[in-house]
Amino acid sequence: MSTATAPLKLTDLSVSALVAGLIAMLTGYTSSLVLMIQAGQAAHLSDAQVASWIWALSIGMGVTTIGLTLLTRVPIVIAWSTPGAALLIASLPGAPYPEAIGAFVMAALLMTAAGLTGWFDKLMRALPASIASALLAGILFRISVDVFVQAQQQTLLLLVMFALYLVGKRFWPRYAVPGVLLVGVALAGALGQLHFESLHFALARPVWTTPVFSLQAFVSIAVPLFIVALASQNIPGLAVLRADGYHIAASPLITVTGIASVLLAPFGSHGINLAAITAAICTGAEADPDRNRRYTAAVVCGLGYLVAGVLAASIAALFAAFPKALVVAVAAFALLGSIASGLTTAMQTPAERESALLTFMITASGMTLAGVGSAFWGVVGGMLALLVLRPRTAPRAG
Repeated sequence: MSTATAPLKLTDLSVSALVAGLIAMLTGYTSSLVLMIQAGQAAHLSDAQVASWIWALSIGMGVTTIGLTLLTRVPIVIAWSTPGAALLIASLPGAPYPEAIGAFVMAALLMTAAGLTGWFDKLMRALPASIASALLAGILFRISVDVFVQAQQQTLLLLVMFALYLVGKRFWPRYAVPGVLLVGVALAGALGQLHFESLHFALARPVWTTPVFSLQAFVSIAVPLFIVALASQNIPGLAVLRADGYHIAASPLITVTGIASVLLAPFGSHGINLAAITAAICTGAEADPDRNRRYTAAVVCGLGYLVAGVLAASIAALFAAFPKALVVAVAAFALLGSIASGLTTAMQTPAERESALLTFMITASGMTLAGVGSAFWGVVGGMLALLVLRPRTAPRAG
């Protein structure tokens, strides 16, 4: 791992890296920002609180992306936890907001501890990939399936978006989700479904919420948020880096993002982690043929995050002006790949299929038991089934 700390060299910046960085930033926002808007609306948060949430995440991602990238000369892209945001759509309304903030702090402390102590690899070995993937698929399934319910009222809008998504995935897979968003907005405008009355340009103002710690929020929000972030963000993020030839120690990255998440949680941040999809845009050959210069794409992405953070209030108001069906559809299409990947991994090992399926079903059910959400009970049920059903090695003779 390089330890160079010199600033960005403009001679290393190419047009392709500049474009890759901008696309990575825009893809991250257009594909999953709607989840935070949806979660905020479900929890009846004020516009100021939602804007502060986006501000905290954006500033955290921008600072850590730029800092870690310049320190290592590796294109390290940081993102918010998209599955975590999906989890909050269901769990945030069930807890007072200060207790949810306390859960964000506790999840971030767990992540920091995982980095500082080297628990990361041990935790991943203890939690089978099949169970973690089924948990992820179950969480995302609950969000995505709502698009078909929305189709009953917004048939034309959603049919056009669905058709465009299929065409986009066939010919321009990288731009399918942003394309669906743009066409969806245009069609919603033509149908008179956009409401920009309250849209105005404004700089974001951080809103402090004093954390309140409760056992129920820890179990129903913090623990699932921590598990999902580890399994669905950091593991794929490291895999992307290593697949493109960047072999870097994991613990320092996990520690830095964990500490940043702790500091930003009182302002609404539910956690930042290593990116996978957006990182792949910056680490691949499309960013720059020279692997040693691709770090500039990540720096551009980080700068974009900072600008978006400053304008978070306007961004939140913009997405709030969209009809619910449009927001749900964009989120659903953005998550299809993650659901498919999660189900594929969950069903890959024959001896663990039934346990993974139970994890998926319990999590996707949305059940609440003893005040604790379905994500936690999905892990409990899946691990219990795995312990009971997993074949035992036959005892040795003699």
